[in-house]
Amino acid sequence: MYLASETRYEEMKYNRCGDSGLMLPAVSLGLWHNFGSNGNFETMQDMCRTAFDKGITHFDLANNYGPAPGAAEENFGRILTKGLGAYRDELVISTKAGYDMWPGPYGNWGSKKYLVASLDQSLRRMGLDYVDIYYHHRPDPDTPLEETARALDGIVRSGKALYVGISNYNKEQTIAIAELFREMGTPFIINQRKYSMLVRDIEKDGLKDYAAAHGIGIITFCPLAQGLLTDRYLHGIPEDSRIRTDGRFLKENAINEDTIARVQKLGELAAQRGQTLAQMALAWILRDGDITSVLIGASRPSQILDNIGMIRNTSFSEEERRRIDEILA
Repeated sequence: MYLASETRYEEMKYNRCGDSGLMLPAVSLGLWHNFGSNGNFETMQDMCRTAFDKGITHFDLANNYGPAPGAAEENFGRILTKGLGAYRDELVISTKAGYDMWPGPYGNWGSKKYLVASLDQSLRRMGLDYVDIYYHHRPDPDTPLEETARALDGIVRSGKALYVGISNYNKEQTIAIAELFREMGTPFIINQRKYSMLVRDIEKDGLKDYAAAHGIGIITFCPLAQGLLTDRYLHGIPEDSRIRTDGRFLKENAINEDTIARVQKLGELAAQRGQTLAQMALAWILRDGDITSVLIGASRPSQILDNIGMIRNTSFSEEERRRIDEILA
């Protein structure tokens, strides 16, 4: 059973997504990891229930999330049928296409053929008539940008998506496709990029400032640097860690003395703020209002509860900002 809707939204904060009318929770749940065919379905269901009961209304997927590709959408579709779907009008569901999904020349990148076919498959897997946000998952160096933009515009006009987004586009790529969307009147509202205390590319390439100034939302993934910005690796590499059990996204060579020393100093500052390191790292992303939402991943409900505790303190003093910059320099 889910909590009554009157109590669901008491603790969560919601931010307007760019210049659109859509509000996103400050914390969104990503289904990149732990929702594939190798996961426990009851745990998946418990995580979605915990998230939604705490006001996390946005669930973020992609066609290739698994393993195997498509499995996360299939499992989320099962979760919808087992109760969460009754609240469809209170949910923001997003998915993406842009990475390799099926053999042959039509199952990858950014052609209209691929984007339309992939969304149809995603909708079938989740049992939905539409998604709220449909993303192009990565820039395509070969397909004309206008074709990709027109495909996304046509998908909105078909009623299969309400808004469109892009993911992994840098500042210049964002400017180029945003101009096409403006010409067509497409409801383009958001860019999804990697961002954390340890990965600050959207500051370096100017996207963070540009998006804030031009009414484009930003949602960030890997905010805890695949677990580095937690206390998980401060005393070695646990056998049940992602490095040991997966190894695709976080490599053992990322755990070095310099990184651990920085993380330990950040942990000391977090403790002074009355937060866990994970909570402070998430709060830091939202520190100046330029980021719409931060995507968290989880392997169990307790991690979600710990992470959203950061909502209680997302402000940083000038001294705290200075100390963080010194630690990360």
